[in-house]
Amino acid sequence: METKKDILWRTYLIYIGMLVFGILIFGKALHIQRVEGSYWKSLSDSLHLEYREMDAERGTIYSEDGRMLSSSIPFFDIYLDFGAEGIQEKNGTRFKQQVDSLSYHLSYILGEQSPEQYRRELMDVFDRRDRYHLLFKNIGFGQYQALRNLPFIQKNKNKNGFIFVEKEKRLNPFGELAKRTIGLAREYADASGKLISTNVGLEKTYDSLLKGVTGKRLVRRVAGGAFVPVEGSEIEPENGKDIITTIDVNIQDLAEQALLKVMTENECTNGTCIVMEVKTGKIKAIANLGRQTDGTYKEDFNYAITRSEPGSTFKLMTMLAALEDQNINLNSQVNIEGGKWNFSGRTVWDSERHQRTHVTYQQAFELSSNVGMAKLAVNYYYTNPSKFIAHLQRLNLHKPTGIDLVGESMPSIPGPSSPGWSNVALPWMSFGYNLSISPLQTLTVYNAIANDGKMMRPYLVNAVMKDGFVVQSFNPSIVRDSICSRSTLQQLQACLKGVVTSGTAKGLQSPYFTFAGKTGTAMVANGNKGYTEHIYQASFAGYFPADNPKYSCIVVIKNKPFAARYYGALVAGPVFKEIASKLFTVDADFYATFQHTMIKYSTPVNWKGSTKDFTVIAKKMNARVIDSTRSSAWSAIKSDTSGLSAYAWTSASGTMPDVKGFGLKDALDLLEQLQLQVIAYGKGKVLAQSIQAGLPIQRGQTVYLTLNQSVD
Repeated sequence: METKKDILWRTYLIYIGMLVFGILIFGKALHIQRVEGSYWKSLSDSLHLEYREMDAERGTIYSEDGRMLSSSIPFFDIYLDFGAEGIQEKNGTRFKQQVDSLSYHLSYILGEQSPEQYRRELMDVFDRRDRYHLLFKNIGFGQYQALRNLPFIQKNKNKNGFIFVEKEKRLNPFGELAKRTIGLAREYADASGKLISTNVGLEKTYDSLLKGVTGKRLVRRVAGGAFVPVEGSEIEPENGKDIITTIDVNIQDLAEQALLKVMTENECTNGTCIVMEVKTGKIKAIANLGRQTDGTYKEDFNYAITRSEPGSTFKLMTMLAALEDQNINLNSQVNIEGGKWNFSGRTVWDSERHQRTHVTYQQAFELSSNVGMAKLAVNYYYTNPSKFIAHLQRLNLHKPTGIDLVGESMPSIPGPSSPGWSNVALPWMSFGYNLSISPLQTLTVYNAIANDGKMMRPYLVNAVMKDGFVVQSFNPSIVRDSICSRSTLQQLQACLKGVVTSGTAKGLQSPYFTFAGKTGTAMVANGNKGYTEHIYQASFAGYFPADNPKYSCIVVIKNKPFAARYYGALVAGPVFKEIASKLFTVDADFYATFQHTMIKYSTPVNWKGSTKDFTVIAKKMNARVIDSTRSSAWSAIKSDTSGLSAYAWTSASGTMPDVKGFGLKDALDLLEQLQLQVIAYGKGKVLAQSIQAGLPIQRGQTVYLTLNQSVD
């Protein structure tokens, strides 16, 4: 019995012990979960390390003269890690001692909040031991530097709790200028978190060079699922290379402003303008403007490399084929039948009504006669259209130009075996319908005519640079040494000059310079509405100066439905002329060809100034001057019926000279030699002086000059 009781007692004791032990385990688990849970979870998270990619600094795109067209600007996000031991050690004594100063400087540098508000936020983050609290987003580099130089952050580099996460933002300093061609560097994250690039223009074409080599950074997971960078663990990225383009900012600005002006006046739908350097194929400007819903215009699409029906600018290619095959010469006759010709059940119309009949082929080209070109194609290529197509292929119109821009359209040049080829396909092709090429392709052919038959590949990038050194350069590339014979070339050049002097572009002539080119007007379809809305595409392609040309240029503008003005000479031509006119005034290479208009100056001349300067000017202008100066340093020039007369000009020693009529430069030179202080108002020639001529003067005395033109 005693043995049984002893066994039961021991059994109960073991049971009670196990029960107590179980209760203790349950209590401890409950304590860990409820009381210490956040601590152990944070500790677990802190052991989770992984590498994250660090983007390299993207390279900069420059204009040919070194001006920045697209660049990356650094921005920073600020996070606080106030759960770190460096902040919390000694109960946060170091942080608490400087929180007031820190709050004041945060308010001064960042703004947004008062010092007291920043203090409350900092203390709240400190008390919560927050591991990754966002303090501010997208601060600039100047603010970043100011914050890094704060005493608290600078002295405690690894223990200050401030985390700066660098980002970059792509900016175009010149705004819309060539924006579609330069491109945009854009990325977004898809549903899986993968970054998708949507770059366009040069940003896309040269993306592999611009973006550099990605680096790595070790990050530690903290509470809340956020990741904090581990200091000193970075594998630095290799920054991207820089791109030096062929773009000239001044020419680009001229092109865009001239295009915008005409498009705004006519409420045009979209337009493009390209300026190419004749000898090299360098693109100096490429403007693309599209009308937005609010009536403004933006660089929204690259129309320059997008195919469309070229219209009458294509007649140059038709003339080239016929002249090269010696089917005609410029004096050969064709009956254009008053601008209307029926062929195979269809009617060919000239765009402008007239009563002309028998004309030369040069006159038909200058008049932009569709009938003349259609008859030429039918008479010489109707039974063998492949021969005509072969000429277009020799001009490389059947394939893209190869410009260094992603997205260039594939042209459409149909042939006899193409679907939809009909009896009227060839005659309609002869004046720019039933085929599609880009404006850049058209310009490349016109540039070859300007370049004595040598076809150049258009390009946009001169060089690739790394740390200021050229690592790759791009030189002009010849596509074809000669697109036609010398005889054909000379006849085509004569035709293009004739369009401006006596053809459809004669209203665009300038008294100051010459140019050559061709107008174009093509009706284009509007989707399902077809041609019912009478939408016309106006164009002008050419080069300047007409002899020894430096630049070629094409302007293509799509007009609004039922536009009042839509002809190439009235819409696209003025853009071409304005660009050429302004370039002639600023480009020193054009000075010799600029035709200066002699103006007879009827107002009597009364000038005073340096004898040496007057002598140089008179010689340059080939002016007849009666010189009585006798080598005097200063002269007075007067005009009369016999011409100009120069007299010696002097003043009495120690007295105020009469400087009225002097230019400011000469007046300053003279008066400062007399050791007078000069204060001048306005610009131009001296109109009045504060010290009367002939009065005694003293060294250091101040004289006030009033010039004859005010300064706004």
